[in-house]
Amino acid sequence: MERRQKVGLVIAATGLAQFMAALDNLVVTTALPTIREHLHAGLSSLEWTVNAYTLAFATLLIAGAALGDKFGRKRIFQIGVLIFTLASAAAALSTSITPLIISRSIQGVGGALMVPLSLTLLSDGVPRERRNFALGIWGALGGLAIAIGPLVGGAIVQIANWQWIFWLNVPTGIILLILTTLAFNTNKKLPKRLDLTGLLLVSLGLFGLVNGLINGSSKGWTNSGVLASFALSTVGLVTFTLVESKKREPMVPLEIFKSTNFSVINAASLLMSFGLFGSVFFLSQYFQLIQGLSPVASGIRILPWTAMPILVTPFLGGLVNRFGGERLVQIGLTLQAVGLGWIAVVIGIGSSYPSLIGAFVIAGVGTSLFFVPTASITLESAGPKMEAVASGVNNSLREVGGALGIATLGAVFTSFGGFSTPTAFIAGLRPAISVGAILLAFAALLTTKLRRQSPQGTSSTDTNLAGNDLQMI
Repeated sequence: MERRQKVGLVIAATGLAQFMAALDNLVVTTALPTIREHLHAGLSSLEWTVNAYTLAFATLLIAGAALGDKFGRKRIFQIGVLIFTLASAAAALSTSITPLIISRSIQGVGGALMVPLSLTLLSDGVPRERRNFALGIWGALGGLAIAIGPLVGGAIVQIANWQWIFWLNVPTGIILLILTTLAFNTNKKLPKRLDLTGLLLVSLGLFGLVNGLINGSSKGWTNSGVLASFALSTVGLVTFTLVESKKREPMVPLEIFKSTNFSVINAASLLMSFGLFGSVFFLSQYFQLIQGLSPVASGIRILPWTAMPILVTPFLGGLVNRFGGERLVQIGLTLQAVGLGWIAVVIGIGSSYPSLIGAFVIAGVGTSLFFVPTASITLESAGPKMEAVASGVNNSLREVGGALGIATLGAVFTSFGGFSTPTAFIAGLRPAISVGAILLAFAALLTTKLRRQSPQGTSSTDTNLAGNDLQMI
């Protein structure tokens, strides 16, 4: 019973961190109109209340994982929780838009320390035979945040005020710190030097890339600042690759990408975020701008999609054990592509809601089938010594994919239509979602290269990379 309680605490602590980080970004998006009115903010400033978090979060995910390996995963995770909690309080106390944006960027720093290490701590604290079950619960909590984010944000704004979106993180963060103290007795770390050069280069590279993607759609892709951001990204990431390839103890061992499963699942993760989140960005606006629904009503309409992970992911652990995560990932991406293709065909100014429900359900099941097996494949293909870095890489690519998807599908949207009239909106929406569906279909095709992991956690052709280091917990 004591062991089961310990596992329960591990799942609760890591899942709550995933839930808090995912929920916060979604509820803020819903509250933007109220924040604009209360703080007298312009459109650009409002965008940065979202983008400041995304930029800091995506830039520092790999760095957060590396710091956890060096100084202890539990310690860095708790520091991340503390930073996130204090920044949330500062955001709630903001009386103008500038301190709110600064607080949001600091929240992103805390989130970057929490999220990749939550997956690694879960792997550390759960026996191997129960890990896929634990990943199912962990994924369900992330799905719950996605499902209720718009509803929570809308309800808070209507019942109380926007500050409570951030105040709610304070007791949650305190609870999370207590759970982490109870769940983890040791502060696991790896005997390796901190690669400061690699940390700086990869952070600069990711900063330039995400910053360029965020600003490109609004300022123009030929804007000097946007071009400078992409130049910084290119220099940072290329130099990072060259430097890391010559180090004895690199922050991100490039050999990890020799694993076919690791390279494929990360490419698929980037494409999934690209296609899916770029499409959802416009669908959420469709219900509000074209059909005139409130944020809460819009969130309810999308629940058949966003709430599906809550229903499906708790059962995925057993399915992964039985059939292998590789097949489930492929099916999940295929279903997402079918769902988006369906939406692109039937959506219109006066589309009835029942005509979209089937597509939402199919896409939601597909999303559920993707996330948990992806976490399992990422950990198994990397091995315990590189789990934190592997988690950081995967999360970074998903964040970059989401930003790239919104920017690219936004360009498709404006090329074929725009926000001027409902007719123009639908004219841009259909090709944008179609591109998202095509990318998801390509990702599904790519995952045919995945190979079934052996019981020890290696694929039949990747044992030369991981060897005996892939003995799971």
